[in-house]
Amino acid sequence: MSFGHPLLLLTLLVLPLAVLAYVLLERRRARYAVTFTNLDVLASVAGGPSPRRYVPPALFLLALGLLCVALARPHRSTLVASDRATVILVVDVSGSMHATDVKPTRLGAAQAAVRLFLERVPKRVKVGLIAFSSEPQIAAPPTTDRDLVRRSLDELDFFQAYGGTAIGDAIASATDLGQKSVGKGKKPETIAYTVAQKNQLVSILFLSDGKQTRGSLSPLAGAQRAKAAGIPVYTVALGTPTGVLNRPFGFGGNGMPTRIPVPPDPRTLHAIASMTGGKFFSARSADTLESAYKQLGSKLGRVPGTREATNEIVFLAALALIAASILSALWAPRLP
Repeated sequence: MSFGHPLLLLTLLVLPLAVLAYVLLERRRARYAVTFTNLDVLASVAGGPSPRRYVPPALFLLALGLLCVALARPHRSTLVASDRATVILVVDVSGSMHATDVKPTRLGAAQAAVRLFLERVPKRVKVGLIAFSSEPQIAAPPTTDRDLVRRSLDELDFFQAYGGTAIGDAIASATDLGQKSVGKGKKPETIAYTVAQKNQLVSILFLSDGKQTRGSLSPLAGAQRAKAAGIPVYTVALGTPTGVLNRPFGFGGNGMPTRIPVPPDPRTLHAIASMTGGKFFSARSADTLESAYKQLGSKLGRVPGTREATNEIVFLAALALIAASILSALWAPRLP
């Protein structure tokens, strides 16, 4: 915690003075009490030995200390939204995304989760959308126009339905798009230069439900590009190990429906997240998928910063004063 006016912390010196004043008042009350000859009256004035009589003064002292701290304008470390931050959403739209092991379909659940993400991410953060199957396609460029991203999200159903899965190419495309959004070009790769400093302005949120089957770059080669740019990739493996895709009647050429197993590839996606400094999520249901996107929506697009905590400190001081007043009235309803 830091302070806008640290010298005002010297006001905390009033606390030992308050304690001294309290002790002197207690002694004065004790001397005044011995002038009474009636023991019952003496007991009612002096009070019992219960330690709870010291709770209200302690709460008052706490409130006083909090107010002194508030005068110094405290700031706490936190994540704050950046005007230059960009999040690139990458969504798999290959044929396996039409499997129904995640309701209503894997793609439908992904679209609903992205909508929740758009509600959580700060409005001034740019969000881009890439859809990929055999190759990546930019569905929406990085923008603060959430309606544009939502409309593009609704159109994912019309992308290639039965293409392959090009994970490496999609990560590389998202890396290039993120760098362009913040005005950073691709850095040269040399023996001396292998990893850039972590880019706190760009993040990639990558969702896929299967193994790589297409593309010129392997998944880890695409991840290496993101790593070299300092961009963390947060990955989500969507689907259950027993998920199957029901192809149309007669698709296999024998006049019978075709059931094709389409398990996700969590191992590869976990390796991508670990390599780039992101985080891996496994989503086997729509609820767990939405939970992951809610969590990331509250985190991505933010950079380390400070936020003033004066109001919070004053609120705590007010609560302490109220508690001290209530307890004093309940436990010591008498004149000093």
